[in-house]
Amino acid sequence: MWQFLREYFSAPDTIGAIAPSSRYLAESMTAFIDFDKADCIVEYGAGTGVFTREVAARKRPDTTYIVIEQNDRFYEILRKQFHGMAGVVLIHGDAGNVCSFLREQGFRNADYVISGLPFTSLPQQVSRRILSQTQKAIGMEGVFTTFQYTLLRKTFLENYFNIQKVVRVWRNLPPAYVLHMKLKCCHGKQISADSAV
Repeated sequence: MWQFLREYFSAPDTIGAIAPSSRYLAESMTAFIDFDKADCIVEYGAGTGVFTREVAARKRPDTTYIVIEQNDRFYEILRKQFHGMAGVVLIHGDAGNVCSFLREQGFRNADYVISGLPFTSLPQQVSRRILSQTQKAIGMEGVFTTFQYTLLRKTFLENYFNIQKVVRVWRNLPPAYVLHMKLKCCHGKQISADSAV
């Protein structure tokens, strides 16, 4: 917690939260992942590894899990926890380069991308680059899941994706919205809003 607070106060625009995510938020973030079938999963902004632990524990040993973290201290925390774990690829870098990271691991697309990045506070040009790359990364079949503390960027996200489902997770500090999305296509979209505990 203190490590997280220190990073938040040093860079609030890129950290975006005052506390690590709860296990309830982690469960909602991974709810759309079919772990039996996923060959490649990507995570942006893993922070202290709350979502990372959930995915690493549930994925197949042969599933490639690319974890991207730009913050120096958080990357070191992740490295201590996950270095050498089967199928986990830790990258100290920018989520805007996700397609390059996928190619390096032999993939054109990821089955799932989950994100802890604060699109509400990131500079808009940074968000645009990451979301454009994410469109290419998930292709027509993949799922992109992010959480935000408000829905201020919902319309912005809809410029890139069809939002399949919005879930409110109350048991988190602060409460969060989880958005499950797929690439825009010619078909109509169906959006539902649910509440989680």
